[in-house]
Amino acid sequence: MTPVYLDHNATAPLLPAARAAMVAALDLVGNPSSVHRFGREARRTVETARRSVADLLGVGTGQVVFTSGATEAANLVIRGIGRRILVSATEHDAVRAPAAATGDARTVPVDRDGLIDPAVLDRMLAADPRPALVAVMAVNNETGVIQPMDAVRAVASRHGALVLCDAVQAAGRLPLRDLGDLVVVSAHKMGGPAGVGALAVPDGLPVVPLVLGGGQERRRRAGTENVVGIAGFGAAAAVAATHHDCGPLRDRMEAALRGADPGLLVFGAGAPRVGNTTLVAMPGVASETQLMAFDLAGIAVSAGAACSSGKVATSHVLEAMGVPDEIARTAVRVSLGRGTVAADVDRLVAAWTDLRRRTAARAA
Repeated sequence: MTPVYLDHNATAPLLPAARAAMVAALDLVGNPSSVHRFGREARRTVETARRSVADLLGVGTGQVVFTSGATEAANLVIRGIGRRILVSATEHDAVRAPAAATGDARTVPVDRDGLIDPAVLDRMLAADPRPALVAVMAVNNETGVIQPMDAVRAVASRHGALVLCDAVQAAGRLPLRDLGDLVVVSAHKMGGPAGVGALAVPDGLPVVPLVLGGGQERRRRAGTENVVGIAGFGAAAAVAATHHDCGPLRDRMEAALRGADPGLLVFGAGAPRVGNTTLVAMPGVASETQLMAFDLAGIAVSAGAACSSGKVATSHVLEAMGVPDEIARTAVRVSLGRGTVAADVDRLVAAWTDLRRRTAARAA
């Protein structure tokens, strides 16, 4: 039985173009900071990739700082910008944790669909005149809900605040231009390698580096660049610039699941969502039980964010949306990708329907 991978929000399969770029980069021997021929060749690879990432984000090449991933990029901004921080309640822990560590962060609530209210943000910014950083993700990693970034930026601008946008789940699914003053992305979420990401930061904006010891990345991030990873990142970014819409497949899947369960709970269904993500509940059946059943059926899905060392924990996203804990603990995320086909979602629907019927029969 061929395995079915439906966990693209956790990590996307490596694209052939990224693999080819990385293999080619493995033959480079120079340090990108060296001035000789070998160093210049390595530097050329890094800068070619930087151009691809900059084009994806709609910024100048001088604004792109390569990091080890989006988590480091977010930490670099939050811990190095020296501003009070307003964080939407459904942000990824890569943003929430460093914000909490500053001791000067406030949470912006969301509604039942996971959307922030720009009017609430406006009042929170108005209540404190100190310079602020507003952290709002473009697309939620668990629900796929798209935040109103144009309105967020407009409100922040009126108060002289900067916007940090986690665009990790938006890459390849939405245009990434003008999402925020500072934007973070991760290579492995768009078909590049794990262990490399980027921050887009405005020219001249003072951000204290996290890593010291060299002048790399325009003195924003010391250390010899990961040339192989960056090469793969650049190739993946070029592919991500051509958006892939999984919406028809996602809609087919949700319609089939509703056919099996008319009362199906799809979280965030009342808000705009990217076309690849469904967070769905099976009341009465724990997420862990579902994950094991799907895995035995050869189908990979997840219970939400895949950044907790393999643990299944209660979702802070669903808690912020007001979902009762007993329902939140039965949620499973299905995330499609470029390689997903109709037969894959049909397999998921069949496995989900079978599990639903078996558990209902046992409860009867």
